Amino acid sequence: MTVLALPKDPNARTGVLALLGAAAMLALGFASVPLYRIFCQVTGFGGTTMKSTEAEAAAIRVTDKLISVRFDANVDRQLPWRFGMQQTTQELRIGARKMAFYSAENLSDQPITGIASYNVEPELAGKYFHKIQCFCFNEQTLQPGQSINMPVIYYVDPKILDDPETKDIQQITLSYTFHKSAQQPVQKLAANTLDQSRPAR
Repeated sequence: MTVLALPKDPNARTGVLALLGAAAMLALGFASVPLYRIFCQVTGFGGTTMKSTEAEAAAIRVTDKLISVRFDANVDRQLPWRFGMQQTTQELRIGARKMAFYSAENLSDQPITGIASYNVEPELAGKYFHKIQCFCFNEQTLQPGQSINMPVIYYVDPKILDDPETKDIQQITLSYTFHKSAQQPVQKLAANTLDQSRPAR
């Protein structure tokens, strides 16, 4: 292992330490986005949900306590898609798996690739909302006029009932926003573009 030897001269030592500090801050800046995403996925910070496998979900205890999940859909103005949810709310027992569907339709005359981000409200519920299957952060390419249905399989962890800050939550909102993929140039929407707030059929 190589150990960096600092100069004996105080001024030179200060200069080297300042240079090392600047390099460390630069490296942290490049790493901050993926590190922040990992932090959010582990802790549920900022309303980020958890990800579970089918096996993990099958081992969860199903309770008799009911909770409501409300679904929300949004589209970035730069994306010429119609995106919506096929159900407004679902009621489920805490710990039980549930499936919901969203729909997307390409309103343009060319292939468009979109990608969805998400969060839940209240933010404190993020670490207890687990998704088994989800279309978030996966690029979706739709051909002109093409529409697709996208399922979300999820459950609410019973540990939400043991947390004094979340045990009385009666409804969780799962919100998605579709954006145009960074791989495609930004295009202005035509003035007569159809209303994107309605679900695709």
